[in-house]
Amino acid sequence: MPKPSQSGHEANIAAALYERSGASAYGLSAGQFAAILDEILRKQVSSPSPGQRADFCAALRLEELALARACAAGNDLAWQDFISRYRQKMHSMALHITRDAAHAAELADSLFADLYGVSTRDDVRRSKLVFYTGRGSLEGWLRTVMAQEFINRYRKQKRTVSLEEQTEEGVQFAAAVPDPADTPGRESTERLEAATDEALAELSAEDRFTLASYYLDERTLAEIARTLGLHESSVSRRLDRLAAGLRKRILAGLRTRGLSHAQAAEALETDVRDLQLNLRSRFVQDSGPRSFPKGSG
Repeated sequence: MPKPSQSGHEANIAAALYERSGASAYGLSAGQFAAILDEILRKQVSSPSPGQRADFCAALRLEELALARACAAGNDLAWQDFISRYRQKMHSMALHITRDAAHAAELADSLFADLYGVSTRDDVRRSKLVFYTGRGSLEGWLRTVMAQEFINRYRKQKRTVSLEEQTEEGVQFAAAVPDPADTPGRESTERLEAATDEALAELSAEDRFTLASYYLDERTLAEIARTLGLHESSVSRRLDRLAAGLRKRILAGLRTRGLSHAQAAEALETDVRDLQLNLRSRFVQDSGPRSFPKGSG
C-alpha cells in the first residue's frame, strides 16, 4: 500500500517496483516490500528527492532482494528457490576457496545455516540474508560473505589450536624471532607494521581474499577468476588497483607516523620476514614470505 503522502506518480512507481520484484510470490505484501526499500534507502542516501528515490530503487536487484528477504522471513517457497539457485553454487565457491572437498562442505553448510537462521536471539531467528541490500548480485554477495567466513574461521583456528596439538600433527615451526631490541631500524619497522596493518584492515573481505590468493597462496589469475566469477582480465586489473592502492595507503600511513617520503619508500623495501605483523591472520592462506607488491603488482 502506498503511504498517504505519496503522489499518484510515486504510488505507480512503488507498484511497478513491487511487481518487478516478484515479492508477492513469497508472501511479501506491497507495504512490507516498500518498508524494505525505505530501510535500504535511508542507510544509503540522505534526504533523497522523489527522483533520487525512484532511480535508486530501480537500480536494485529487486527480484534477488525479494528472494533474500523472504528467505530471512522463513518463507518455504523462497527457500526452495534459494536452494535450487544457489546451494550448488555455494559448494562450488567453497571448494574454490578451500581446495578441499571436506572443508568445502563444512564451510558451505556452516554458511547455509547462518543464512537460514539457525541461531536465535530473543526467540527470533537471525538470518544473515537481512544484510543483503540488492545493490549487487546475490551471488556476488554470497561469495563475499563466504570469503569473510573463511577468514574468520582461519583466524579462530590460529587462536584455538594449541602448540602441543600442532606439534603432534607434525607442524614445523619457524626459528625463534630475534629480540626486537637487537633488530636494526626497529622503530621504522614498527611503524611499517602499524601502517600495513591499518591499510589491510581497510580492505573488504573480497579484496583481502583476492590479494591473499595471488600473493600468498600463489593461485593463478584463472583460478581466482573462477572463484570470484570474473574474467581473468578483470582480476588482473583488480590486482593492479589493489596493489597500487595498498602501497599508497601504507606510504601515507608511514608519512603520518613521522617518516619522510624517502624513508617511507625505503621502509617498504623491507621483506615480510622482518616484520612481526602476522600477515597470514590478515589474509587467508599460509605461504612463504614475499615482498610487498609494487605499483602494478
